[in-house]
Amino acid sequence: MLTSTKRRKRTATFLALAAALTVAAPIAEARPGGGGSVGSRGSRTFNAPSATQTAPGTAAPMQRTQAQPGMTNPGMQPQQGRRFGGGFMAGLLGAGLIGALLGAGFSGGLGGIASFLGLMLQIGLVVLLVSFAVRWFRRRNEQQQPAGAGAPYARQALNEGPNQNPMGAGGPSSGPMGGMLGGQPRPVQQRPVQIGPNDFQSFERLLGEIQDAYSHEDKVGLRNLATPEMAGYFEEELQANAARGVVNRVSEVKLLQGDLSEAWGEGSDEYATVAMRYALKDVTLDRRSNQVVETGAPQAIELWTFVRRPGRPWILSAIQQTA
Repeated sequence: MLTSTKRRKRTATFLALAAALTVAAPIAEARPGGGGSVGSRGSRTFNAPSATQTAPGTAAPMQRTQAQPGMTNPGMQPQQGRRFGGGFMAGLLGAGLIGALLGAGFSGGLGGIASFLGLMLQIGLVVLLVSFAVRWFRRRNEQQQPAGAGAPYARQALNEGPNQNPMGAGGPSSGPMGGMLGGQPRPVQQRPVQIGPNDFQSFERLLGEIQDAYSHEDKVGLRNLATPEMAGYFEEELQANAARGVVNRVSEVKLLQGDLSEAWGEGSDEYATVAMRYALKDVTLDRRSNQVVETGAPQAIELWTFVRRPGRPWILSAIQQTA
C-alpha cells in the first residue's frame, strides 16, 4: 500500500509531466499541403524540378496528384471500325442465298438456278462498285492529308494534355488533367516562358495570401488562389482538422529567399516552379480551449508551382518538399 505522501508525490509528478507536454507541444507540419508534395505540374508532374540555390537538393516526388504517368494529349485518331461493305454485303449475300434457296431455289429447276446465277451476278457488280468507291475515297484522303500530319508532336488544346483542364473541376484527371482517346502516346509540345519581376512579386504575394486564407479556413479564397485540385486538398486538410477539434494558424509569413527552378508552356497554359525559403509562425490550436496542440517549424523550404492562362493571374498548382 502506498502512503498518502507517496501518492501525492506521484500525482504531482504526473501533473508536472502533463503540463510540460502541453507547453512543449510536438513539432508538426500543419501548414498548407500538410508538409507533403501534392498537386500537378502538367507534363512535368513526375519529373523532379531543377535544383536551385534556394533548394539545391532533389524535390520529393508527388504523394498526391490527379495526373497519371505517361499522360499526353488525347490522340484524335480515327477509330478502327468495321470496314464499309463488310457486314452490309454479308447480309445481302445471306439474304440472297436464303431467298434463292427458300424461294424458287434449286427445287424450281432451271428457273431457280437462273435466278440464283442472276443474284450472284448482281452481287458481284455491287462488290466491284463498292471496292472502286473505297479505293477512290482512300486516294482522295491521302491527297488531302496536310503536310506534317503524323508528326511526333501534337498541338495541345486548352483542356488537353496531362494536366487536362487545370482550372476546371477537380477529380482524377479531371485533371490534372485527361486520358487516352486513342492512338499512341505523344510527347507534349513545350515552349520556354519568360518570368519577370512582376511575376516574382505575384508568387510572393500568393505565398502570403494562400497561407492567410488557409489559416482563416477561407475555402472561397483558396479556390480563387489555387487550382481546383489544390483547393480540394486544402479543404480535405481543413475538414480533417475540424474532425480533430483543432485549427491551424499560420502567420508572420515572410519570404527570405527565392529563385526560379523552371518555367515552360503547354498549349495555352504557362507554368513556373519557384523554390522559396520563408519564415512563418505555424501553430495548431484546440478549437475549444485555444491551447497550443502542435507547433510547426519556424522556416520552410518548398517548391511551389504556379499556372496561368492568357489574361488570367497566376494560381497555385503544386507544392513540393525538398528531399
